[in-house]
Amino acid sequence: MSDNPRGGSTLPNGERLAALGDAVERRGAPAATTRRRRKPPRRRRWLRRSIIAAGLVVVLIVGAVVGDYYYLGSLIHHQKVTHLQTIGATENILLIGSTNRCALKVQNKAYGLCSQGVTGINSDITMILHLDPATKTVSLLSIPRDLFVPNARLEGANKIDAALYEGPSQLVSAIEEDFAIPINHYVELNFDTFANVVNALGGVYLYFPIPVFDAESGLNIERKGCYLLDGYHALQVVRARHLQIQPNPSNHNPHTWPQEALSDLARIRRTHEFLRVLAAKVAARGIGNPLTDQSILAAVLPNLTVDNSFGESEMLHLAETFAHTSIANVPQATYPVVSVQTGSLLYQGYYYGEVEFPLQPTGVSVVNQIFGVKPGTYSFTGKPLPPARGVRVSVENGTNVASMGPLVARGLSQHGFTVTATTNVTPDGPVAETVVWYGGPKPPDNGNWVSPDQAAAQSVLDQLEGPAILGYNPAKVTPGDQVTVEAGTSASVKPLGSSSSGTHRSHGTTTTRPGAATTTTTIYDPASVRANGSFSSPSSVSPSLAPWDPRACTPAQQATATRN
Repeated sequence: MSDNPRGGSTLPNGERLAALGDAVERRGAPAATTRRRRKPPRRRRWLRRSIIAAGLVVVLIVGAVVGDYYYLGSLIHHQKVTHLQTIGATENILLIGSTNRCALKVQNKAYGLCSQGVTGINSDITMILHLDPATKTVSLLSIPRDLFVPNARLEGANKIDAALYEGPSQLVSAIEEDFAIPINHYVELNFDTFANVVNALGGVYLYFPIPVFDAESGLNIERKGCYLLDGYHALQVVRARHLQIQPNPSNHNPHTWPQEALSDLARIRRTHEFLRVLAAKVAARGIGNPLTDQSILAAVLPNLTVDNSFGESEMLHLAETFAHTSIANVPQATYPVVSVQTGSLLYQGYYYGEVEFPLQPTGVSVVNQIFGVKPGTYSFTGKPLPPARGVRVSVENGTNVASMGPLVARGLSQHGFTVTATTNVTPDGPVAETVVWYGGPKPPDNGNWVSPDQAAAQSVLDQLEGPAILGYNPAKVTPGDQVTVEAGTSASVKPLGSSSSGTHRSHGTTTTRPGAATTTTTIYDPASVRANGSFSSPSSVSPSLAPWDPRACTPAQQATATRN
């Protein structure tokens, strides 16, 4: 037996690898190709300590263990993903929770069976993990699954979760084109990946302050208290978006309980809390026990999909760089939205169900804060956005309100933009978001995308308020112009002299970036949105837990936890 400088293991490497191979084979994974593993330098071997923070749970577990079992990168499923950016001082990893039942090796009735027609492929969870090697800081942005965006599909607008149906490259492209967020890597987890990681860690403890029920996810907590959840039941928690809450202790019929509002926004709030609890469990347990390592690897690798360029060397580098990341300092934000209150959205003759529109200027402000982009700079290059006087803009009125187009055109002119024309177009439906259309080349299959037209569009978006977003479509841009603004419901332009965050008519939510002072993220609430019955109140960027939301158990509560 040899001493292990990291502590926790005294098994020779040969025995450890053999045990790992047995664990993977028992999961039904293909046998690893025979390849001699290079012995990792001593400076890398300390990586087996806990290094997990929030959304890094899967990526950095794999990265840390790959540092000790270098050849295991071949077990990860790699997929060709295009439009990824290859350079930059920081790194953005797109983390996806896929609903693809047909991709599961073992079908489960609780998830819906592929053989019975449950074949939908959506991104149930869409998160972007931002890593800054210079400051060794991490932040996380969730994009609501029901957010309606112009480039979700190749053929046009849809909910952002519908992009994955056309492949991960389409989802990457949609985020880059409509949110101006560069993506460097893609990581996809399915139901099995999530559940198996939780099981490999021995389950997680969650305290439920009030009995709750969700018929669609299967969550059924009949009594308040602390529960030790296995992977199957933990998945019910993070998938619950039709939660019903017990109104009083005497009502034991969950089908009669009132349902919470916010749907997916509430689920994101609970998912963020679950990630904190899961990360704390990893930190407490550590990754120094070879049996734990083997079970995690056997759970993760056969069900993990990453882009072709995301290899074990880069995972190892990330693990080294962010080894001492503090979980407490990882901000988790949600892109701010307003929900459409008119029922199923009618858009170009089709109904899209319940949807949300992105809200400005809060959305731009949150993206800048989470991804470390200075206001007034282009997110893909860090260079200043083009000045207003150099941007030619046409305005189209996409509503039935005759004054909307002229009002937007006048506001943009006051800010210095060259407004070339104001016209009316047939509305896409009774309620519409404002889209800042731009053209130019699409993101390339590989390499780096620098789009002067998108930068010009971003200059315009920075001056808008209300439900608004970028959109890529050269055919929508008036010839001779760089940008065409299709004004939607409740469109408005910032008054001259207002701050970039719109604090003249707003309320705020506190957000803290690691290593930085506490700042206030503005949630803009324009009078036109408040007065228009088509929209809900603006959502919170960093909401507090609701009284019924599950949360971490105390050590005393864990001692009497119910196993579920």
